[in-house]
Amino acid sequence: MNAPQELLKQHVQSQNFTSTADIMAAMKDMFRDVIQQVMEVEMEEELGRERCQRASDPENVTPNYRNGYSQKTVKTQLGEIDIKVPRDRKGNYEPKIISKYDRAMQKGWRTRFCPSTPAV
Repeated sequence: MNAPQELLKQHVQSQNFTSTADIMAAMKDMFRDVIQQVMEVEMEEELGRERCQRASDPENVTPNYRNGYSQKTVKTQLGEIDIKVPRDRKGNYEPKIISKYDRAMQKGWRTRFCPSTPAV
């Protein structure tokens, strides 16, 4: 068994699912966590360094830093999820996974992960 399957098996065993609703709720939480992590990686790429790492830019250039998060509710195939969109001080960061003014991921999610299923 490879590592992701082993992790999934351990997670399933720890959850004690009793219904499909429990499984869907867990999938919704995992989906939120993956979206959140994707945005964190995007922010690191935008800034050129990891979280809490200081910039080593030349003296005349003002470095850009993280500046907290803004809350956003997004509609997905699994239901609504609340995400924290990272912000930067200069306002340059715009998430690629879900664009700035999008509130729904339903059509894109379906065509990416279930190409044979028609979009809603």
